[in-house]
Amino acid sequence: MIEPAPGILLIADPFLKDPNFMRTVCIICEHKAEGSFGLVLNQKADLTLDELIENIDDSSIPVFYGGPVEVNTLHILHQYGDEIPGSHEIMKGVFWGGSFEAILEKLKSKTLDINKIRFYLGYSGWGEGQLDEEMKQRTWLTVGATQRLIFNNKPSDVWKNSLKQLGGEYEMMANFPIDPQLN
Repeated sequence: MIEPAPGILLIADPFLKDPNFMRTVCIICEHKAEGSFGLVLNQKADLTLDELIENIDDSSIPVFYGGPVEVNTLHILHQYGDEIPGSHEIMKGVFWGGSFEAILEKLKSKTLDINKIRFYLGYSGWGEGQLDEEMKQRTWLTVGATQRLIFNNKPSDVWKNSLKQLGGEYEMMANFPIDPQLN
């Protein structure tokens, strides 16, 4: 297993029953001794960006559920780098956060490619030592993130495709039913 770090995906174990994280994939944006911060990649919210922010004309921009912590906050992953000041590169070509004003300007000028940006309500957070403990309990499997997984247009495929990236027995697990007892 790969150790948690920015740019690493946390793939929920196929048998994890926690309703916040069942069959999810989180990308780690920050991992420090005092805690970790990540975003769930594969849970679309029933909202579009224009429902959250006034004066945005484009209603087709989806919003994702980033996790159960502070669901009143908006977070961003993107591929714009220095075009959005204040961004933090979490892996080659993928950035977290940055100036929301710069993003709004790109929206208004219609230069924002929605295939290169994702908006998230809330986030996934772990306190000091919590993620390390969950790793010991094998709650999560880890694999390096790819831009293709992060900006996937079919969020429902992200969990299975992440497991398949691990290969071997994990590839088989991608097809396990949610509750094998019902099989």
